[in-house]
Amino acid sequence: MENRYLVCPQCGIIRFQVKNAAGEGIVVQVTREFVIVPVNSGISLDGYDLDFLYCLGCSWKGSKKKLKRFL
Repeated sequence: MENRYLVCPQCGIIRFQVKNAAGEGIVVQVTREFVIVPVNSGISLDGYDLDFLYCLGCSWKGSKKKLKRFL
């Protein structure tokens, strides 16, 4: 079965963090269609910078367009 989420190009995990202007973060995943979705349903992404992701498994940070498909 193919993974429906994109992975970190450095360490290969599917969980990332996005932050708001106050530096608060929430955990997200990114679908193969580059849609950012919160891990915990019901959480709003309003006010969060969705252009910059922080990997939860390593030091990688960057754009969702840099993520890889899990092979």
